[in-house]
Amino acid sequence: MVEVIKPDLCVIGAGAGGLDAAAGAVMLGKSVVLVERDGFGGSRLKAVVSSKALVTAMRMARQIADADAFGLTVPRPEINLDKLRGYVERVAGALAPDSAQERFAALGVRVVTGAAQFINARRLAVGDAVEVRAKHYVIATGSLPAVPKIPGLAEVPYLIDEVPYLTEESIVALAQLPARLVVIGAGVVGLELAQVFRRLGAAVIVVDQGEPLAQEDPECARAVVDALVRDGVEMRTGVAIDQVAKTADGVRLTLGNDLGNASIEGSHLLIAGSRRANVEGLALDKAGVNVGPTGIVVDAALRTSNRHIYAIGDVTGAPPFVHVARHHAGLVLRSIVLRRSLRFRPETIPRVVFTDPELAHVGLTETEAAARRIAVRVLRWPFHENDRARIEGTTGGHIKILTSSWGRVLGVTIVGASAGELIAPWSLAVGRGLDIHTMAGILLPYPTLGDTGHRAATTYLTLAFRRTWLERIWSFVLGLLGR
Repeated sequence: MVEVIKPDLCVIGAGAGGLDAAAGAVMLGKSVVLVERDGFGGSRLKAVVSSKALVTAMRMARQIADADAFGLTVPRPEINLDKLRGYVERVAGALAPDSAQERFAALGVRVVTGAAQFINARRLAVGDAVEVRAKHYVIATGSLPAVPKIPGLAEVPYLIDEVPYLTEESIVALAQLPARLVVIGAGVVGLELAQVFRRLGAAVIVVDQGEPLAQEDPECARAVVDALVRDGVEMRTGVAIDQVAKTADGVRLTLGNDLGNASIEGSHLLIAGSRRANVEGLALDKAGVNVGPTGIVVDAALRTSNRHIYAIGDVTGAPPFVHVARHHAGLVLRSIVLRRSLRFRPETIPRVVFTDPELAHVGLTETEAAARRIAVRVLRWPFHENDRARIEGTTGGHIKILTSSWGRVLGVTIVGASAGELIAPWSLAVGRGLDIHTMAGILLPYPTLGDTGHRAATTYLTLAFRRTWLERIWSFVLGLLGR
C-alpha cells in the first residue's frame, strides 16, 4: 500500500536552504514533509566548511612562520596530514547535530527518505511507498560539479577507463598530499584550494581559458593572484585545454596556443569550474516546471512556472553560496506562509574569496556600473594607512567604494585581511540603499580594521567640499531623481 501524505509544504532536498525552509515553516505552524535521498546537511555545505577549515589551518601555519617579525622565535611549523585531516573531519562533523534527521523530526517535520519524482503538477512520489500531495513544494536539491567538455574527461570521477579527477567535495578527504596538483578553473574554489595545497607543500598549477576571478574587480583580483604567485602557485590562464589524458603517474593536459601545443603533467587533477543544477530524476516536466540552461527557471519571487512550486538555492542557477540558499528560503517562507511576495535582489548578495588575502564584494563593480551606464564616484583607502593593520602586519590591500553622483553606496570591494568580516556593514549599506554620509558618520573604536572603510567614506565629504556650487545643485537634482 502507498502511504499518502497531505502537508501544507513539501521541501525536496535537505541542504542548507531546504533545512531552513522546513524548520521555518513548521515553526510558523505549517505541516511539513522533508524529502531527502542521500543525507542531511548537503554535500556542498560540508565541502565549504571542510575547505575553509583547511584555509584556516594554513593561515595559522603562515602566521607561525612569520612570527619572527614580531620578535617571537618559534620552530617552523611541521604539517601532520593525519592530524590535519582529523581536525577538518571534526569541524565538518560538528554540523551533524544541527542537521540531524532526529532533530527535525522532533521539531515536527515529517522526514521521508528516498528519491523524489513528480507524478503531475500537484503530486510527488517518494520511492514506491510514499506519495505526497502538498499545497506547496520547495525544490532545494542544489547543484553538482560540472565537468568541462574536454576530450578525455569522464562524467563520473574515478572511472577506470577514463581520466581520474577530484572535485571540491572529494579533495578534502585525500589521505596523501599530491606531488603536483593541476587545477582546472581559476575561480573562487580553484584559487582557494590551489593556495591551500601549495602551502601544504604540493606543487600546484592552475589552468583556465579565462581570466582569474573574472567576475571580480580586476585590480582587486590581481592582488589575490599576485599573492598566490608569491606562494609558488603557477598560473596558466587565457589558454584552451585541447585534451586530458591519463598517464602512468597521473594526468597530462594538452594546451592549445598560437605557438603550437604544450603539455602539463600532474599527479592529481582537480576540477574546480562551474556547477550544474541537480534536477535529474525529479521529472519536472510532469509537474510543468521549466528548466533552463543554468537550472530551474524562477521569477523574482522564486516561483517556478508551476505556481504551487518554488525553487531555491543553486538549483536555480543562483551563485552556489550557502547564504544565498538560506536567504532564498526566508523569501519563500514569507511568500507561502505570510503571503508577502518579496523579490530576490542578486546585487545585495555579498561574496568572499577565502584566500590570503581575502577578497570580499557586494553590489556593483566598476565594469557592471559602466555596462549599465551609471556614473560613479570611486573612493578608496589602503590598509597600510590603518593603524590596526600596521600593528598586526597586515598592511597589504585596500577598500574600494562606488557611490552614485549624489552619494548612494552602489558597490564595495575589499581585498586584504578579514575582508569577509569587514564587508558586513557595507552589505547593509547596499541592501538598504544607504548613502555615504551615513557610513562616514559611524563611530568606530580605535584601532580597528573597520576604520579603513570609514576613512574611505570620509574622502567623499572632502571631494564634496571641493565641488563648485553648480556641481552641488546638479548633484542635489540627481538625488531627487533617484540617480
